Amino acid sequence: MSLFLIVAMPFLGALLPGLMNRAGRNACAATTFFVTLTAFAGLMTHVPSVMAGEVVMARLHWLPGLGLNANFMLDGLGLFFAGLILGIGLLIIAYARFYLSREDDMGEFYTYLLLFQGAMVGIVLCDNILMLLVFWELTSLSSFLLIGYWKHLPEGRQGARMALIVTAMGGLGMIGGCCFWARSRAAMTSASSCSTVMKSRPRPSTCRRCC
Repeated sequence: MSLFLIVAMPFLGALLPGLMNRAGRNACAATTFFVTLTAFAGLMTHVPSVMAGEVVMARLHWLPGLGLNANFMLDGLGLFFAGLILGIGLLIIAYARFYLSREDDMGEFYTYLLLFQGAMVGIVLCDNILMLLVFWELTSLSSFLLIGYWKHLPEGRQGARMALIVTAMGGLGMIGGCCFWARSRAAMTSASSCSTVMKSRPRPSTCRRCC
């Protein structure tokens, strides 16, 4: 499965829980579980290549004249964290099915959860400075919605505001760091790839492209 599809699957699947909510709690939970399981299974198809020392790449030339490309990269570390995000997501989906009361809107909760999963997987797999910032901001928004799910509780609203402040400050710090780094002309010409920033990081000798 393409890395683009693995990242996009939770975002596309976020449209389903609200629609399946009328079909019942089991149908809503099963649909959300299936979406995450599909993304997890697609990620696992790349395990043999990563274990063989390859780096799976996916590139989409967006504005090549400006050096803006949509790049995703899957190596051993990315595989570990993406698998952790989707694997724990599966456990949370199963647990929430029985934890949430009948008065809680299960479709709304699962929608926020899938958005958060997609944003986190995007952060882990992206190999592009601009996309890293975009996925970080999506994480800020989705975590705010997810933590503030119980809007009627003061603790939920306070936790959501705190999460938004922390992630927003982190995003501003990241933007400031990128702007400082981009002052170098050489950095600006290679700003399309995060991997060029971390030249000191050991990289496998083989690379396989996955589009």
